[in-house]
Amino acid sequence: MSTLFLVATPIGNLEDISARALRTLREVRLITAEDTRHTGKLLHHFGIPTRLTSYFEHNELRKLDDILNALTEGDVALVSDAGTPALNDPGFLLVRAALQAGHRVSPIPGPSAPIAALTASGLPTDHFLYLGYLPRKASERRKAIEIVKDLPYTLIWFETPHRMDEALADLEDVLGDRQIAVAGELTKLFEEITRASLSETRRIYREKPARGEYTLVVAGHSGERATWDEGQVRATVLAALAAGERPTPLAKRLAAESGWPRREVYALITELQKGAE
Repeated sequence: MSTLFLVATPIGNLEDISARALRTLREVRLITAEDTRHTGKLLHHFGIPTRLTSYFEHNELRKLDDILNALTEGDVALVSDAGTPALNDPGFLLVRAALQAGHRVSPIPGPSAPIAALTASGLPTDHFLYLGYLPRKASERRKAIEIVKDLPYTLIWFETPHRMDEALADLEDVLGDRQIAVAGELTKLFEEITRASLSETRRIYREKPARGEYTLVVAGHSGERATWDEGQVRATVLAALAAGERPTPLAKRLAAESGWPRREVYALITELQKGAE
């Protein structure tokens, strides 16, 4: 049986592609790519004439049989637009189908944005969770963050520039003001990795021009502090309000101290203020 090669391609700098990846792309019968225009530029740059076909989210079922038929005649390479294929693309469906058909599946390792960002983040790398893109809808995004908020692992997400402010706000609200590294334009001319607290990072990215997509690497739950019960939070809020502390900084401070989401602390402050009127 033939082999389906999973070939990692550059996430930015073309020099990051391996000699083995280039040789494999030259030798296979067919290359299946997320975007043939994007991959076509890569092949042209390296003078690789191998036939190219598309395989992406909206045609994966229609193209699956064609690619499996090609595998019966020779080896095939799967690539994504950038980085390691089968992460955040329909490549896993092809991998599973190829295995079920009795073909060999072999990875050609190389660039990967989540791993590159993690290793440069300054956050623990011994245990981590890669979680793909944060959900678009606010309610679904907050729910996804809630699920992992008490886990001790470093957390990795992708996010688009136009949703950064909302995403950072939800992360801070649910997780508290943890440390985060935001990696953008990795391996490219304008590569930048920001390492700061979530609140400071949110301020920074409000003022930045949007470039490409970002990889977010967030510290896991430290486990050093038990979450306060409601009575403890209420008593602290009442004492702080009586001392003249303002609601917004109070909510931020108590979220960090109590383990409660800032939005819930603020809602409780508002409730207690109304009750005192």
